[in-house]
Amino acid sequence: MTSPNRSTSSPLPFLLVGVPGLESLHGWVSIPFCITYTLALLGNGLVLLAVGLDEGLQEPMFYFIAMLAVIDLIFSTAAVPKMLGVLWLGWREISFQACFLQMFCIHTFTAVESGLLLAMSLDRYVAICHPLRYSALLTGSRALQTGLLSLARGAGAMAPLMCLVGRLPYCGDRLVPHSYCEYLAVVGLACADPAPSHLYGLLVATLLVGTDSAFIAFSYSTILRAVGRLPAHDARLKALRTCGCHVFVILTFYVGGLLSMYLQRFPVHLAPYVQVLVADLYLTVPPMLNPLIYGLRVRQVQDGICKVLGQLAGHR
Repeated sequence: MTSPNRSTSSPLPFLLVGVPGLESLHGWVSIPFCITYTLALLGNGLVLLAVGLDEGLQEPMFYFIAMLAVIDLIFSTAAVPKMLGVLWLGWREISFQACFLQMFCIHTFTAVESGLLLAMSLDRYVAICHPLRYSALLTGSRALQTGLLSLARGAGAMAPLMCLVGRLPYCGDRLVPHSYCEYLAVVGLACADPAPSHLYGLLVATLLVGTDSAFIAFSYSTILRAVGRLPAHDARLKALRTCGCHVFVILTFYVGGLLSMYLQRFPVHLAPYVQVLVADLYLTVPPMLNPLIYGLRVRQVQDGICKVLGQLAGHR
């Protein structure tokens, strides 16, 4: 006789709602997410193509930009295609394993991106405030080691959380009130007390974000003080514009992430679809902005993209 509870041997799948309260508008809601995801793929793909094929871009700063492009591609691809499948085609079912893999990828690469943004801010700090020591302190191998260290930190921090959440018993209709496997939306379906995972997740997120953002703030404040002492007015304006764009992207990443997390975690008088849309935008907007600010606005990367595209066109 087959047991009515199959969760011990073959866990039941989850069902993603999409955007609660806007089910009739799913087709329209999906359009901006599709556009931003397409732009993210195009922009990050061009950056990777330029850095990978142009020998003039084999420097630490461009390695960091390429690593950020890889992270953004993984980060957004982990959720957005499934999200569009839910909104466009009604493919709401996601297996138990795929749900937790998606959750792990999203949270891990959020932490990895935070660490990489910190590394990039320190890279600019050394380049502007200690230019004579830049080549000695930052090499290509050290940039790659920094990326691997950030990856290990993110995966190491999120693996225990996934173990805590994955061991919880899930019951009921398994209807996730979200368009992807968002941590709190899934944990809310557990039949047991998720307090340990809540406490661990909040502690890790606060420590990572707090530490990284504090060092980033220190780096850019020191850079701005150094820029203010530059004698040439044009040089100051150029540096301020560059730093301003970087700070804008960093604020978008951190403020968007914190807003998404705390709106889900603490009760506020907002419609459920607002909370879901904020979380969805967080998965699509930063990956679209990062290649524009960190890659395509950098003259060397622009030249590298034009050079590579010219070479590819010449081979046809």
